Amino acid sequence: MPTDKLSRGGDRKRNSHEKGDDASNWEHPLSHLKEQQQLVQRPNLTDPGYIRQKANKKLWVRERLAALLDQGSFMEVGSVTGMPIHDEVTGTLKSFLPANSVTGFGLIDGRKVFVTADDFSVRGGHADGGIGKKAPYGEVLARKWRVPLVRLLDGSSGGGSVATYLNMGATYIPGMAGLGQSMDAMAVVPVASALLGPVVGLAAAKAVCGHFSVMVKGLSQLFAAGPPVVKQATFEDLSKEALGGWEIHAQNGTVDNVADSEQDAFDQIAAFLSYLPCSIFSLPPVVQSSDPPSRREEELVSIIPRRRTRPYDMRRLIRLIVDTNGSVDDPKNSTFFEIGGTWGRCILTGFARLGGRPVGVLTTSRPSGAIDALGSQKSARFITLCDHFGLPLLNLVDLPGFAIGSVAERAATIRHGATTMSALYNATIPIYTVIIRRAFGVAGGVFADPEDGVGTRFAWPSGDWGSLPLEGGIEAAYKRRLDNAESPEAREQIMTDLLAQFESVRSPIKTANQFGVEEIIDPRDTRVMACMVRRVEFKIIVRSCSTNVAKKISGQYMYTSIFYLSCRWRDKPDTDWIISLQVGGDIACSTGPNMCS
Repeated sequence: MPTDKLSRGGDRKRNSHEKGDDASNWEHPLSHLKEQQQLVQRPNLTDPGYIRQKANKKLWVRERLAALLDQGSFMEVGSVTGMPIHDEVTGTLKSFLPANSVTGFGLIDGRKVFVTADDFSVRGGHADGGIGKKAPYGEVLARKWRVPLVRLLDGSSGGGSVATYLNMGATYIPGMAGLGQSMDAMAVVPVASALLGPVVGLAAAKAVCGHFSVMVKGLSQLFAAGPPVVKQATFEDLSKEALGGWEIHAQNGTVDNVADSEQDAFDQIAAFLSYLPCSIFSLPPVVQSSDPPSRREEELVSIIPRRRTRPYDMRRLIRLIVDTNGSVDDPKNSTFFEIGGTWGRCILTGFARLGGRPVGVLTTSRPSGAIDALGSQKSARFITLCDHFGLPLLNLVDLPGFAIGSVAERAATIRHGATTMSALYNATIPIYTVIIRRAFGVAGGVFADPEDGVGTRFAWPSGDWGSLPLEGGIEAAYKRRLDNAESPEAREQIMTDLLAQFESVRSPIKTANQFGVEEIIDPRDTRVMACMVRRVEFKIIVRSCSTNVAKKISGQYMYTSIFYLSCRWRDKPDTDWIISLQVGGDIACSTGPNMCS
């Protein structure tokens, strides 16, 4: 968006030719720098790009930064990147064409982050309106400073435009365009993206190269190529919303969450980051909680109906267990932050706190439904996220099995289910498993016994488990006897008699008698037990303890073994301190509090 100082009214004093430069200090060059910075930081109200941005009810790029970051905390990197335009006669600065990417450091709730923000008002974010190295450089800085990376995506985020060919006088073989730096950043720091307009091409790739993404209803769209290109290639004449609106990508897992406004999107990013460490070299942040770990909710003893086919409210069950800042009846008081609530709906995932300490929550959102292909993908992605940043997992199990039938087979459900199994089994984080109702078949084994017999596991008295759900299993095991019944009534009586026989061995207490389940607990004690397990913190947490851990950073493989020491200082009992050791080398990170600073 070209910025014209004359269009804002008021004649500024010309510093260069009216004041002169006596060369005694650097004030004169600094005045030139400040003049350019002032032009860049104020919108040109008459610029067509700015006018279109406002007509589409979108915030200007610097308004977005102000809404996202703590007041006055933004420290720009590349503040005068762009094209100054001078008067040909006087040489004075007339206007400034900024790059279409604004980058810099800032604070979110007091924690340092790095932000890359697209300015759609300058050539729609295309490469010919920007400086190609700026955004990828920001992703490198985030990784090197070990602070979370936040992307505000609007347009192509530096992606290609055919107009570039004419400027270059040639075409070119497309490169990674900084996506390598994006993947390097993902390996070290949390990466979150807000989609704040049409996100296309390179920007679409950036949106999915991260740990969290959020679209704004009615404002955001995402696609590999926009409607004109699609019409040329596939003859589909589609609007942006029909091609890649939030209703499409919020249900297929391309994006994680949906927001009602830009501010809501920024608030969700802030909430997401509040549970995560600044990097893999830090521990997750601990906060003071007014909710006592000893809280016992009477409702938990009756929340699971005695009749096994009746549903219940899983989200309320979670709120009764995790930290809350007020009444559990108001979801806004809960520390539970749901991730991916609009896709893979058979599975429920999100972050919460127990005694002020962050945990990941994994469970089913439809107690009557089996896990399907999308649910498996969602589970694996979330488990990997928690494992990558060291968040223990609260695993609440009520799973009748993998989805079955022709639709499930066509969707490769068992293939995706195996990915979930691998993610759970190979996770290095503590997993606190509570079987609250059903655990059947392979899927039941995956979730109810994720560590193959060596995990921390409890069950509620409502537990119901086996290789198959009892009703369906009886149909299979006694098929011939049932089929040979003299009448439908006789068949129903045989089924009733068989169920009565099996009911006597169905009690979870029978399983506990044989140590088939380690302990059955009062549901009201679930929070007490979970907080205790979470607080134990394991005096030494080994995040990566293999002798040779290969990490590819900027093309070089570093072989390290990293140990994290989490302990409590007598004068600071609620502060986590970290020691990071490198095999064959010196201490890589000195002891220090867990904060981004």
